[in-house]
Amino acid sequence: MNTLSFNIAAVERDTGLSKDVLRMWERRYGFPTPQRDCNGERVYPADQVERLRLIKRLMDQGHRPGKLIGAPADELASLAPRRPRPVESTPPAEAVELDELLALIKQHNSAGYQQAMQQRLARQGLQHFVQDTIAPLTEKVGEAWENGSFEVFEEHLYTELTKRLLRQVIATLPTAGRGPRVLLTSVPDEPHVLGLLMAESMLALEGADCVPLGTQMPLLEISRAAEAHRADIVALSFSVAFPQRQIPGLLQQLRQMLPANIDLWAGGRGVARVARQEGVQLFATLDDALAALAAWRAARATAS
Repeated sequence: MNTLSFNIAAVERDTGLSKDVLRMWERRYGFPTPQRDCNGERVYPADQVERLRLIKRLMDQGHRPGKLIGAPADELASLAPRRPRPVESTPPAEAVELDELLALIKQHNSAGYQQAMQQRLARQGLQHFVQDTIAPLTEKVGEAWENGSFEVFEEHLYTELTKRLLRQVIATLPTAGRGPRVLLTSVPDEPHVLGLLMAESMLALEGADCVPLGTQMPLLEISRAAEAHRADIVALSFSVAFPQRQIPGLLQQLRQMLPANIDLWAGGRGVARVARQEGVQLFATLDDALAALAAWRAARATAS
């Protein structure tokens, strides 16, 4: 077999579509059309995996799979509108520097990217580095992946290198002493970790006691961990790739599981359009999270 192909487990991981869904679509709609390897197992050509990935993104935006699967490629592309580029507050010179960092990733120059990021960190300090470099750069990477100018492996390279740098910096911060204790994680099917690391670095810099649990924690385990660690706050991160319609229900479920004395925070681009909910604080920006941290401390100081 000359063309690049993937087994069903790899397709499930890559697209977010379960094996049962892939088999059901094959029977019902005649797509995908996997070939068989020498052991009789399904293998999927790369172009079909790419189409499945796009269909999954469109489903997350509310489109029905039955109408998507048989649609021509150009129609699918037209249904995935590229988000209009917001009016940037980033000064032109800064924007150019961010594009240069993206170019290093695109050139697969890991060493050059790491050196450039270390230099920006030294120049900006951690808070401005997170807010003025990593946050807008992560958004640019997401846009580049969506419009096809970044490959999946390039997005992964960016994530891994940036994740490594943030973890190294967080490890050098002084041990927290002021509180609150913040448990940071994400819900199942939300694998994106950079939002969590950005929040952790900002909160830890302000003296919060951060307990990172990584990504994709079952809700019950989040609740159990919060009680075991005596957390004051559970903070979740939602990327723009996470299905927005699922977020309110997940937050309601977790709020009901948590004791009333544990606050529930949720941030990231995924919650930008989520309606406010009782018992949950939603943050569109890192500045909002820092303001909530100050308010939490002020309220506890007044109460004592």
